[in-house]
Amino acid sequence: MIGVFSSFFVFIVLIGIVILANAIRVVREYERLVVFRLGRVIGERGPGLILLIPIVDRPVKVGLRTVTMDVPPQDIITKDNVTVKVNAVIYFRVVNAKDAVIQVENFLYATSQIAQTTLRSILGQAELDELLAEREKLNQALQQVIDRQTEPWGVKVSTVEVKNVDLPQEMQRAIARQAEAERERRAKVINAEGEYQAAARLTEAAAVIGREPAAMQLRYLQTLAEIATENNSTTIFPVPIDILKAFMAKATS
Repeated sequence: MIGVFSSFFVFIVLIGIVILANAIRVVREYERLVVFRLGRVIGERGPGLILLIPIVDRPVKVGLRTVTMDVPPQDIITKDNVTVKVNAVIYFRVVNAKDAVIQVENFLYATSQIAQTTLRSILGQAELDELLAEREKLNQALQQVIDRQTEPWGVKVSTVEVKNVDLPQEMQRAIARQAEAERERRAKVINAEGEYQAAARLTEAAAVIGREPAAMQLRYLQTLAEIATENNSTTIFPVPIDILKAFMAKATS
């Protein structure tokens, strides 16, 4: 009789331990428990030590940390009818654990699907040059649209970044040719600008020499100095016609 009583007592103790273990939950700082009591939500619990009513209460754990999710590559036709493949990364977190549980079946999957469809919709409205050059503006537009869609689920989308834009081979070659043509155009413009400035300076110098005949004599002397520095066997000495006029006048008289 004592043995049967002892076995029953041990059994009761084991059941009590199991019930107590199921009634106690330790919730971390970055987690919350959404508690259902007989199928009805009674609120969020945590962080810390949480006591539940066994069998009656059913907890659902939700993480509050920021989730980094890759958006798979999407085939997008831009506004100017260029087919590109674009992928992105999205950063979001749960700000309302109760809504994340009762408003959507799987908020991770739902957010991923919204991000994919929004990526095709928003980027499809942009031209290729805008997609390549104005990435920040498109990222902001994606973040606003996706965040507006996920707000009823208690999910806050903080950042959306377009990662890679894969262009077809023929489009890559066309862009390379365009860039090369642009560089050649700039080189020609710079060369023409240099020639224009040089011509303007020469015109100013000619005007100065025309007003001051002595400037021509100084220029001749500078030319002689430059010739003398070279290893030439023959030196050409330029003589101004004005200097010879006096001798020519005496010879004719």
